[in-house]
Amino acid sequence: MEFAPDIPRWRQVAEVIRGRIEDGTYAPRTRVPSVVQLIEEFGIATATAHKVHRGLRAEGLIYTEPGLGSFVTRPEDRPAKPDA
Repeated sequence: MEFAPDIPRWRQVAEVIRGRIEDGTYAPRTRVPSVVQLIEEFGIATATAHKVHRGLRAEGLIYTEPGLGSFVTRPEDRPAKPDA
């Protein structure tokens, strides 16, 4: 993946993962790539991979089970999107 220089890398990687969630590549309650997998796939730093997970958790798209991994949140369990 080639990164745009003016957008933080973690946001760009999070957008890819968000897209995979939205298109069904990662279905609800299935595991999303771990920090190590994000590092390997995207060539990012550990801190950047952790930011990806934090950002997606903050959006309500994933949740983390300590010792098990991070999983896609069911759509009905996600916070409502604010009106534009």
